[in-house]
Order: sequence, then structure tokens, then C-alpha cells
Amino acid sequence: MKFFSFITAFLMIAAGCTQTTENNMVETETSFNHSELVATVMPVGDSDVSGSVTFTDTENGVAVSGNFEGLTPGNHGFHIHEFGDCRADDGTSAGGHFNPGGNDHGAPTDMERHMGDLGNLEVGEDGSGTLEYTDSNVSLEQILGRGIIIHAGEDDLESQPTGAAGSRVACGVIGIAQN
Repeated sequence: MKFFSFITAFLMIAAGCTQTTENNMVETETSFNHSELVATVMPVGDSDVSGSVTFTDTENGVAVSGNFEGLTPGNHGFHIHEFGDCRADDGTSAGGHFNPGGNDHGAPTDMERHMGDLGNLEVGEDGSGTLEYTDSNVSLEQILGRGIIIHAGEDDLESQPTGAAGSRVACGVIGIAQN
């Protein structure tokens, strides 16, 4: 009889722990209440690229706003990558484009594309570029902690799976902005 009492008590404790864990998981998943994220990009390899990008929750989607320096003139692929890891000398530790939907690569105006496909950053003769648009496909909850990559070349917005934008010249990690 004592054995059955012990087993019953053990099962009740185990069930209570499971319930607590499940409640904590639900609480964590639903407690995201940040309206702005930010990434500071740093040079990859021998580039001199620097800058930052903010992601702000708006009524029409996520406003993407960035300022960058040290790039060659022209267009540069600009993407959210899987991992917020910029440790590799060539930026590859950030993984591939962030693609939770399993879609083909595309333009930021395409309805079906990688969530990380942000198109191109246009850079002037002075090596600086700005970016300002609203993206209805980006979710702040899903991009927090992921990487931002600026590529050496232009994203052709078609080639699979990456847009043939070339090597990585800058990397940053998307974090919570101080409000």
C-alpha cells in the first residue's frame, strides 16, 4: 500500500511540474511586447561597412529603416539570415536566408518569398546607403535574435536559393531596441 501511495504522490508531483513547465512556455510565447528591434552591422572580412537598421511595428507591417557606410556604389543584397551569429570571418555562421515558410527566394514585394528577403540596399558614389520601407511579410517575434547580412553584390531577386548576391560584407544581430 505504501508503494502505491509513493507512486501516486510521485505522479502528482510529476504532473504538477509538467503543468508548470507548460504554463511557463505559454507565458513566454505570448509575452513578446516589443515594438522596435535594432541591428548594428559590423564589417565582415576586409570590408569597412558599418551602420544600423531598425524594425518598427506599425499598423501596415514592419517599417524597415537603415543607414550604412563603407560600401561600394551600386546595389547590395540585404537579408535577414537564420542565425544571429557573426563569428565566422566570412559571415557564413549566420546561415542562410531566414525562410520559415519554406518559400522560394524573391523580391520584398512578392507575396511568397523568404521572410528574410529584404531586396537591395542602394548605395551612392560616396559609399553610403539608406533604406526606408514597410514590409508586410516580416514578423518582429520571428526575426528577434536573427542575423542581418549585407552582400557584396546585387540580389537579382530570382536566382534560387539566394539571389546570387555574392559574398557577405557586413553582419549584425537583431536585438531589442531601447525605447
